[in-house]
Amino acid sequence: MSTPPFLRLPGCARAERVVTGRGEFAALRAEPAGPVRGSALLVPGFTGSKEDFIGLLEPLAAAGYRVTAVDQRGQHETGGPDDPAAYAVGELGADVRALTAALAADGGPLHLVGHSFGGQVVREAVLAAAPGPLPWRSLTLMSTGPGAIDPAEAARTKLLLDALQVMGLEEIWQVMRQMEADSGQSQPGPAPAVAEFLHRRWLANVPQALSVTGGHLVAAPDRVDELAAATAGLPVLVLSGVRDYAWPVSEQTGMAQRLGARRVVVADAGHSPNAEQPAATAEALAAFWA
Repeated sequence: MSTPPFLRLPGCARAERVVTGRGEFAALRAEPAGPVRGSALLVPGFTGSKEDFIGLLEPLAAAGYRVTAVDQRGQHETGGPDDPAAYAVGELGADVRALTAALAADGGPLHLVGHSFGGQVVREAVLAAAPGPLPWRSLTLMSTGPGAIDPAEAARTKLLLDALQVMGLEEIWQVMRQMEADSGQSQPGPAPAVAEFLHRRWLANVPQALSVTGGHLVAAPDRVDELAAATAGLPVLVLSGVRDYAWPVSEQTGMAQRLGARRVVVADAGHSPNAEQPAATAEALAAFWA
């Protein structure tokens, strides 16, 4: 899961709920102090939340962009029903389209960004909106891939899916922490406030959402050719770190080539450049949007 670098909101940002035709979504929203060059909708990945983008809010607002980062349905402070059908990737894509319609009132061009699983959700939104005129000015796929996740990561995700059938979220959290401690992956850990947030965020997940979205990740189809046709004329960016456990970086580069997309690799970053190198990631996004 992504680990936010900090939790305190910058002065340009606030927490609120965005009201759409498909319900309300918890969001962090940042406003530029000066002229607005455009807006952006940021969609997080599996087990993530709007806080994964917290490090991007201030630099993107300083660059002139109004930014909205959301919790998807079933995540953190948005919540959702117990019905597994609510978390099918097509339904989550419909949520993105509803958020897009709600943010249209802000005016100006809207840039769409999806991180990890969120990248496949925004892909679904774009495919469902085609072949008509698309309501976005650009599309960014961040640390996401053309189809299913890497086999090693898929095996770990399948363990989680099995655990969700017989264990509660608190039990699973304790097992994950012990596994990290046994492997040495938990050092160095996040600051205490961030660690407490990660625990609280995990417990706020809707278990059915984890089961359905995790199931998608281990069996996702490759829809890149469809997306290439749907985004003809729409600027596309594929951005990642220099390493990635979920989708190999080389696979993401190949996806960019198939899409005819701009490709950016952020130095010293892994699966979450938005959280690990927010300044460089914001700079790359603002340059692309401009």
